[in-house]
Amino acid sequence: MITIMVVTMIVLLLLGFPMMIPLITASIIGFVMTFNGFGQMETLIQQLMAGIRPASLIAVPMFILAADIMTRGQSAERLINMVMTFIGHIRGGLAVSTAASCTLFGAVSGSTQATVVAVGSPLRPRMLKAGYSDAFSLALIINASDIAFLIPPSIGMIIYGVISGTSIGELFIAGIGPGLLILAMFSVYCVIYAIVKDVPTEPKASWSERFVAVRQALWPLGFPVIIVGGIYGGIFSPTEAAAACVLYAIILEFGVFRALNARDIFAIAKSTGLITAVVFILVAVGNSFSWIISFAQVPEILLNAIGIADMGPNGVLITIAIAFFIGCMFVDPIVVILVLVPIFSPVVESTGLDPVLVGTMITLQVAIGSATPPFGCDIFTAIAIFKRPYLDVIKGTPPFILMLMVAAGLLVAFPEIALFLRDLAFR
Repeated sequence: MITIMVVTMIVLLLLGFPMMIPLITASIIGFVMTFNGFGQMETLIQQLMAGIRPASLIAVPMFILAADIMTRGQSAERLINMVMTFIGHIRGGLAVSTAASCTLFGAVSGSTQATVVAVGSPLRPRMLKAGYSDAFSLALIINASDIAFLIPPSIGMIIYGVISGTSIGELFIAGIGPGLLILAMFSVYCVIYAIVKDVPTEPKASWSERFVAVRQALWPLGFPVIIVGGIYGGIFSPTEAAAACVLYAIILEFGVFRALNARDIFAIAKSTGLITAVVFILVAVGNSFSWIISFAQVPEILLNAIGIADMGPNGVLITIAIAFFIGCMFVDPIVVILVLVPIFSPVVESTGLDPVLVGTMITLQVAIGSATPPFGCDIFTAIAIFKRPYLDVIKGTPPFILMLMVAAGLLVAFPEIALFLRDLAFR
C-alpha cells in the first residue's frame, strides 16, 4: 500500500500537480486499500475536518493578514531605515543591515515570503550599487528571510504546535535564541565578505538622523512587543496576539501612517484569503495523510528499519534534523511538518526529548531546507520577485547553508540556546 501511495505522489508531482493533489490522492488510495472499498470514506472527511478544527490555527490567517498589511504599508521601510542609520556605515554594514532588517521584519510578520518581498525589494538594488555581487545579495536575502521561521510569530511553529500538542507560546519564545544566533553568524560573514571584497562603506548617519529614524520606527517595533511581551507577560495567548497584531497593523497603516486607504482593503483581503486557503487545504489533507499512514503503522515500520529505537536523544534529534532538512529541499515546509511530525512523535515521547526543543530544531531545519536547492520554496520566491535565473539565485547559497547547519549542530550540542528563554519565561 505504502509503495503505491508514494509512487502515486511522485508521479503526480512530476506531472506538475500542486502538492495538495498528490496528498489527497494518496490518502484516498490508502483509505480504499485499508478499508477494502469506499464504504469508510466518511472517515476521510472527518480527518480532513479534524485537521483544521484546532482553534490555534486561527492565528495563521491573522498573522498572514498582518504581514500583508505591513508589506504594502510603511512598516518595513521604517525598520530598514532605522537599522541602516546605526550600522550602515561600518564595513559590511549594508549587508548586516539587510540581515538585521530581515530578522526585524520576520519578528513582525512571521512569513519568509513577505520578508523577501518587503526587505529584498528595496535593499537588493542598494547592495548591487554598493558593490556586492548579485549572487551574494540574493543568497543573503533568502537565507536571512528564513530567520522569520524562527523569530516569533512563526507559522511553521504554529503548525507544529497544533500537530504535536506543544505549547505555541513556549515554541515562540524558544525560537528567539537560535534566530539571534543565526543573525550573528550571518553578520560576521557579511563583515568578512566586505573586507575580502573591499566593498565601500555607506556614509555615516548623524545622531539627529538616527533619532528621527528611531522615532519613525517606534510604531512598527510595537509588533514584537505585542507578540513576545504579550505572550511572555501572560496577557495574550498566541491566537489573541495574532488578532492584536492585525488590529495594530490596521491602526498603523490606515490611521497613523495613512499609507493605505479603503481601496487597498479588497486586494489585501483577497491575497490573505488565497494564501490562507492554500495553507488550510494543505493542513487538512496533510492530517488525513498522516492519519492513514499512522493507522497502517508506517511510522513504526520506518523507525524500526533505521534502528532509531537504539539511538540516544541526540541521535534521535540528529535523525529528525536530517529528515526535515532533506524533505524541505523538495517539498513545501508545511507539508513536510504535517507528514513527518506524526512519524517521529512516538520516538520523541519514548526518548524523553523536550518537544519544544524538537519543535525548534524542526523549524530550523525547515528554514534551511526552504533556501536549499533543488526546490527550496524561498528560492522560487526570489526568482519570481527579482526576475533572476535559477542558477543565479542559488549560486551564493552554500556559505549560508553551511552556517545554518553549524547552528543546527550547536543547537544539538547546547539545547540551552533554545530552552534558556523558554525556561526563564515559563518555568
